[in-house]
Amino acid sequence: MSALTIDNHDRARAGLTYVYPVLSRRSGGLSVGINLNPNNACNWRCIYCQVPGLTRGSAPVTDIPLLERELKTFLTSVIDGDFYEKFQVPEAQRSIRDIAISGNGEPTSSPVFDQVITAIGRVCMALQPGADVARVLITNGSLISRAAVRLGLAEWGKQGGEIWFKIDSATQSGVRAINDVTLSTNTILGNLAIAADCCSVWIQTCLFNRSDEKIDRNREKQAYVELLQSALDKGVKLQGVLLYGPARPAMQPECAIITPLASDAILAFAEAVREGTGLTVKITP
Repeated sequence: MSALTIDNHDRARAGLTYVYPVLSRRSGGLSVGINLNPNNACNWRCIYCQVPGLTRGSAPVTDIPLLERELKTFLTSVIDGDFYEKFQVPEAQRSIRDIAISGNGEPTSSPVFDQVITAIGRVCMALQPGADVARVLITNGSLISRAAVRLGLAEWGKQGGEIWFKIDSATQSGVRAINDVTLSTNTILGNLAIAADCCSVWIQTCLFNRSDEKIDRNREKQAYVELLQSALDKGVKLQGVLLYGPARPAMQPECAIITPLASDAILAFAEAVREGTGLTVKITP
């Protein structure tokens, strides 16, 4: 069995349908991933996406009993089994940092999203992976109007779960250029407010350059700060901002035009957010 590394986020690594292990550069240890989109389908198409064969669409109906069995089996192998030895995990990273609903598409597109959240809660109640193990949902927040999503988020909040809410741009042109969808600022703010009413929310933003110069970085930075400040002015509670750059090659047609953003530019972006909003900003280059 090859070693688990921060560079390999292969969803099939553990041989399971929904559950996969990740050594997370952001959390600094083992992240137990839950992939509700094994069909590689998403309602967005972010140009930096690292999912091969990504298609437009929704997650299939999640097999709840199978998900629950997989999560129980996997967590047991980590807590009481030989997982760390089998995957050659370094001693310093041998701890579960979080259970993260992420994967190969938008997880809230699962038609039974609320049942997924309930199943995760049952497993964690039975196995007690640790009070310091975070529960994270990584989402673009675009499907919050769905009943199953709202029910799921309410339950996620009761479990102490948090949301990493994707906002890569605060302009319609930027959203189109980066996420390949049409989305207004008002819609983003509305979805963000609903999410923050249910759970602790961090804003998650991917920063990079496009060599075709379709992104005006200064304009984007100003609009981004204004959007977050507008949310705060409306009483939306935000924990802070997570800035990061693509860690692995993009698998979309635009991969050739994506280049890393210089570290000083990322630091300048972070400082603008801090000064403009007072929010905590964490950077993972």
